[in-house]
Amino acid sequence: MDVLTAKNMMAYVAKNMVDSEPMLTKYDQAIGDGDHGIGMERGFLAVQTLLTDEFQPEDVSKLMLKIGSTMMATMGGASGAIFGTLFRSGAKSIKGAEQLDTETLATFLAGGLQGVYDRGGAKPGDKTMIDALVAAVEASEKLSGDLTKNLPAIAAASKQGVEATKDMIATTGKAKTLGERSLGHPDPGAVSMSLILQFMSEYACEQVPA
Repeated sequence: MDVLTAKNMMAYVAKNMVDSEPMLTKYDQAIGDGDHGIGMERGFLAVQTLLTDEFQPEDVSKLMLKIGSTMMATMGGASGAIFGTLFRSGAKSIKGAEQLDTETLATFLAGGLQGVYDRGGAKPGDKTMIDALVAAVEASEKLSGDLTKNLPAIAAASKQGVEATKDMIATTGKAKTLGERSLGHPDPGAVSMSLILQFMSEYACEQVPA
């Protein structure tokens, strides 16, 4: 996938993340402050604007880096820091990449995960977006070759990570105060992580030739 196709894919992701605000808000109202959906909507609206103007990134790394910077600057709060760090750290780990293939995506996700670890201190099992991201990293590192073929499996693994958060007791944020009452609810950040990969997969499978 070349940089122009990747840019168009991320524009598709941004549009659908904006449209997902009501669902994300509902999930966050159950165990959080209720503002996660609004924050993601704000960030991805800014990404939409970025990707529909004259921005022409030189390579995939610079595309993802600019997306991360845009999210960090516009979202605010913990989600802005975490998802902005995901994109920025992931981008730095694939510096100079002109194509987005399975191996490049795996490196991007792993680099993003390390950046989130370094910034936030959460770990797998803490009922955060990390649970969905770790699942995606582990799946992507076992795959190679055509990205179009592999993205559905990576997205599916991330979704399984979301499902796993329903059985976890939150250890961070407002949800931490709920204790066992957070059981049965997915983590909203994990849902967002999974949706980003789901929308990437949808676009790739419909638009990118095998």
